[in-house]
Order: sequence, then structure tokens, then C-alpha cells
Amino acid sequence: MTGLVLASGSASRAAMLTAAGVEFTVRPADIDEAALMAAMAGADAAAVADAAAVAQALADEKARAVSAVTGAALVLGGDTVIQLDGEILSKCADMDAARALLERMAGRAHLLVSAAALARGGQVIWRHAGAVTLTMRAFSPAFLADYLAAEGPAILSSVGCYHYEGRGAQLFSAVEGDYFSVLGMPLLPLLAALRDEGVIGS
Repeated sequence: MTGLVLASGSASRAAMLTAAGVEFTVRPADIDEAALMAAMAGADAAAVADAAAVAQALADEKARAVSAVTGAALVLGGDTVIQLDGEILSKCADMDAARALLERMAGRAHLLVSAAALARGGQVIWRHAGAVTLTMRAFSPAFLADYLAAEGPAILSSVGCYHYEGRGAQLFSAVEGDYFSVLGMPLLPLLAALRDEGVIGS
């Protein structure tokens, strides 16, 4: 197999690559993300982990795992981590959990890190992490109820329960950092790396 393989089932990452004119195939990685994060935290499950390190480790492992079985193909792994008060957040299990999380995040800033890695033959050959600080505005209970009703369970696929490229933009008062990283991938550095690898034109 040759060409670029996306080791992720993320619709957002696939959409970004497609919109940028990058041809690829999809082969989601099968890794135990919870186990990797627990290993990074060490014996203390409540240990504060570095968001960039966690995101990069997950992206690396996805790229490495798929590239180990795809021959000469260049494999792209990606992951996004959100950190609030030193805590690495997990995806919400249901809409009640989503409501509670958004109430907690309202009026406050959180850190989002999207990491990408390219691997070939089981070895990571390039990596990059993009960090963004997002500040949610202090929205009303009525707005939150309307937002949850409009977005529905689709927001549960996002760690922060928002899709910034859509209605989720209304949640924020300020964003400092790369737009594409908020969507799930540091696209411009990645495109530069793909040019270096001859995947897209230079």
C-alpha cells in the first residue's frame, strides 16, 4: 500500500484533508487510549498530565500502529486533548454529562491541544502539536438548553462537547491559537510535511 493513510475515524480530520485537496484512505487505529493515558499518569490516577505530551503520544501511537501493517504507506495519526484545571477531559457518556461539563466550562478558559504524527514502517518520522486557549462565555441556562437541543448527541463525539466550525462557535468569547487545531489537526504544519514527503505538490 502506498499513499497517505489516515489512522483515524474522525470525520473532522477527513473533511479537513479532503477540503485541502489531499488524497488519502482511512484505516482507524485500534489502540487502548485509556491504558496509554493511565500509563502516562503513572501510579497516581489523579496526576496532572501534560496535555501536549498526552495528545502527541496518542497521535504517535495511532500512526505507529497502523504503519506497522501498511508497508510503504505514509500514515497520519491524530488526537485532540482538552485540559481544564489540570485535568485531561474525557468524552461525555450522555447529554446530562455534556450539560454538566459545559456548565463547568462556562466563563472560563481551557487548553486544547491537537497533535499529528506521520509514520512509515512502524516508525514516527514527523510530529507536531498545536495548542489553543479557548475562553467560553458565561452563557445563560436558556441558551445552553437550546444549544443542547439543537446539537443533540452528535456533540458527544467531541471531548469538549462542541463543534467549533458550527453552532459551537457561539459558546466562545475568545480563542487564541490555530483555527485548524481547534477542529482537530494542525493542518498547515501537516501540509508542509506532506510536501516534504512528496505526497502533495510543492
